[in-house]
Amino acid sequence: MNDADVLGIEVIEVQVPVDPAYLAVLRTAAAGLATRLQFSLGEIEDLRIAVDEAAAMLIAGTRRHAPDAELTCRFEVTDDEVRVAVSVPGDGPLLGHDTIPWRVLNALTGTVRAEQSASGTTITLVKTRPA
Repeated sequence: MNDADVLGIEVIEVQVPVDPAYLAVLRTAAAGLATRLQFSLGEIEDLRIAVDEAAAMLIAGTRRHAPDAELTCRFEVTDDEVRVAVSVPGDGPLLGHDTIPWRVLNALTGTVRAEQSASGTTITLVKTRPA
């Protein structure tokens, strides 16, 4: 039994090539998990768009430097929320937090965080189920 089992967190991890052609896989996974939490159709669409936007931002920055890299999308699902961490290897550039894509991510999910290190770049999104 791992920590996720004890805490009631279901973890699903999807890896795809750093290629926009695979964004549909991530959008479908996000929509399916949000449906399980009984999100409304609008909230499901918001999460789909947010995952797509975050992944597209990372793909754009990574594809030039590491075209053979893989993008990892880790979904952590609890009874109340979906936490999505989209990651690529390396420290590719991120758009500034005052840009339109970041504002869109914040509006669609509520919580957005970005982290960069020598090992990779991650955008984390949290979408909470309404009461």
